[in-house]
Amino acid sequence: MELIAKIKQAEAQAQEIIEQAKAEAARTAEEGRKQRTAAQATAEQQRRKAIDAAVAQAREQGQREAAALKADAESRRAALRNETQGKIDAAADKVVRYLRG
Repeated sequence: MELIAKIKQAEAQAQEIIEQAKAEAARTAEEGRKQRTAAQATAEQQRRKAIDAAVAQAREQGQREAAALKADAESRRAALRNETQGKIDAAADKVVRYLRG
């Protein structure tokens, strides 16, 4: 009888150890999931910040390039205007003289 009681007690202890191991494994798995989720959220935030920074940098660069192109175009227009103004004035004067007879 004593041997049967010891066997039952050993079985009960073994079952308790198994249940504790299962609970510990579940806790460990849950902690791992939480850590992965947190790491994933952090990575997503960093990715978003990097994208936002790249977009802002590209926007600034685009605005600088657009301003440079506008300035270049304006200077070319002014140069062309200065270059052709004398010819335009001479042609207009010639037309006016022709019309006056």
